[in-house]
Amino acid sequence: MRLGVLLVALWAWGWALVPAEVAQFLQRDGIDPSQVSLIVAPTKGSEPLMVHLPDEPRRPASVIKLLTTYAALLELGPDFRWPTRFFVTGRLRGGVLRGDLIVKAYGDPTLSRRDLDRIAERIRRMGIREITGDLIVDESFFRTGSKISSGFDNHPHSEYNAMPEALMFEDHLSTIVVDTRGGEARVHKGIPDPGYRLLNEVTVRSDKRCRGRYGWPAVRFEEEGDTPIVRVTGTLSSRCRTPRVIRQVIDHPYTAFYGALKEAFAKRGIAFSGRLRLGKVPAGARPLLTHYSRPLLQIVAKTNKHSNNLYARHIFLLLGAKRYGAPATVEKGRKAVREILESRGILDDATVLDNGCGLSRRTRTTARTLYRLLEDAYRHFAWRWMGALSIAGIDGTLRHRFVRSPARRHAWMKTGTLKDAKNIAGYVKGRSGRLYTVVIFYNGLARWKGRQFEDQLVEWIVKNK
Repeated sequence: MRLGVLLVALWAWGWALVPAEVAQFLQRDGIDPSQVSLIVAPTKGSEPLMVHLPDEPRRPASVIKLLTTYAALLELGPDFRWPTRFFVTGRLRGGVLRGDLIVKAYGDPTLSRRDLDRIAERIRRMGIREITGDLIVDESFFRTGSKISSGFDNHPHSEYNAMPEALMFEDHLSTIVVDTRGGEARVHKGIPDPGYRLLNEVTVRSDKRCRGRYGWPAVRFEEEGDTPIVRVTGTLSSRCRTPRVIRQVIDHPYTAFYGALKEAFAKRGIAFSGRLRLGKVPAGARPLLTHYSRPLLQIVAKTNKHSNNLYARHIFLLLGAKRYGAPATVEKGRKAVREILESRGILDDATVLDNGCGLSRRTRTTARTLYRLLEDAYRHFAWRWMGALSIAGIDGTLRHRFVRSPARRHAWMKTGTLKDAKNIAGYVKGRSGRLYTVVIFYNGLARWKGRQFEDQLVEWIVKNK
């Protein structure tokens, strides 16, 4: 098709303006224009350079995280921190607490082993050397059901499928370490988690190089009553110089939390052999300490840069509870995000919210909605918001993209990928130094075409604008 004819065809599809080079990208890639929505405009409200099907509902995939995270910054502020509160019952005498330790969780998605080390040290400094009772975990702030995995696809134990819980720990991932150095297979839990059984069925060969099936073990998951069983199998090379670390969604995070807290206590000489129990904070329990998460802006950055589904879900649920009271539910989260963004004229009727993270086949939104959000976010937070997006060729989901491109360090964007979607949205700096707001939705099965077109268009802006 000659370029002039192509331009006419694209105009018929609704393009407001198509530079010749962009038309050539589309022709070369064989992209059906009906599968694309696009807005490119100078940031801060100038007339757009390109607009195509801006109001067509599309599958946004993880780009929808921009709605969740921006709503949270508007509602809670960038300095908000999640609390995790500890209480005690009974009496403390002579360093011995004759009672229970209670944890009231509010959905901090970032609790880690390092945090528990700090918490255990604070408890030791309070003079507690022994706890005779149990650990009680209160997860009533969230109402999300009992599933540990969303089951979105055929990889239920993968990180992206982790379900939210009020007491989150280590990103809901259990760590298994496999070490074949010395010719013997040693398999152990990275955290002393009593929530699952670990079986070592690995054999070792010294005559094989550490690659392919000899470089990585296989993992099988089984159920035996209420306790998951993890079988680590395969034949590995003894030449593997470093242990293999497996991180999977296996059980509820509170079991790993319990095991890691006991370990942190033992390191500090605090005796504790109590059981793990689920329940609410008892009447008469006394506050002991409160642990606070990192500021929300930092958590938003990790959510957007690395497209962390679990963090987005937690933010989504928190917004619902803040607006409508506990317990947090998905439905409250949907209502909260919609109200917050509608109050700023961002959302349209075509937007369908599901779980806030994009791991959904129901979610829909439009390029115009994303454009309005990006414009509003830049006016409100400027570089603090841009810095929470992935930087081309530097970090996050764009770390290995645009590495040897003129767009490196010149684009701040959020990506979104599903089987039938390849999307990107954010900001691109042209050669003049001017900033452009860019939204590109490609909903088609040939994802490579969508990525190639996105890369070409972003680079074209950098080089020509």
